[in-house]
Amino acid sequence: MKRRDSLKAIALGAISTGLLVEACAPKKKDEKATADTAAKIDRFAEEAANDERLQKEIFFTAHEMATITVLVDIIIPKDEVSGSATEAGVPDFIEFIVKDMPYHQTPMRGGLRWLDQQCLRKYEKAFVDCTAQQKTEMIDAIAYPAKAAPDMKQGVSFFNLLRNLTVTGFYTSEMGVKDLGYMGNKPNQWNGVPQEVLDKYGLAYSDKDLKDCISFNSPA
Repeated sequence: MKRRDSLKAIALGAISTGLLVEACAPKKKDEKATADTAAKIDRFAEEAANDERLQKEIFFTAHEMATITVLVDIIIPKDEVSGSATEAGVPDFIEFIVKDMPYHQTPMRGGLRWLDQQCLRKYEKAFVDCTAQQKTEMIDAIAYPAKAAPDMKQGVSFFNLLRNLTVTGFYTSEMGVKDLGYMGNKPNQWNGVPQEVLDKYGLAYSDKDLKDCISFNSPA
């Protein structure tokens, strides 16, 4: 199974069990919430005020955001089906989440600094300035917990958190939902129990059942 397929399977499983949290990614900087948009969002006034406050705050530095952008696109790159994590707005989602859930702030900022320190020690440059091969080598060292060296423990913990946030952000975006093929609740037409099942159990629809069914399914 491809890595992206594995992430998709995790997301689908989370949706099916109701564990994938609903999260609202922040608006792009050039977008302004209109009165009509606000009216469509079902939330308490305190929640709306809190979201507005968080949107105005900035947590990550420009360098940290640049690093996150590279990392999330390594986790979910663009493919033939959909765009990359960055194109789905995942970096902005992570920025919003760490402000909304402050307990993520220290692990995220500490992990980003740890990553740069490792790269400076090994390649004499920050992660974002490394070559594609060097970035891959660094990520491979922390992306697989069972294979990671003991001194990579902090990096493994950081990357696990980042991967979880990336998958959540991507698969709760419009692009991610389309990538999953999730259709939501849509009206359909049920044509009754298949004939082979009825035959197996010695059952059959009565003429009245069939007439009522045809009447019910006929276009208005």
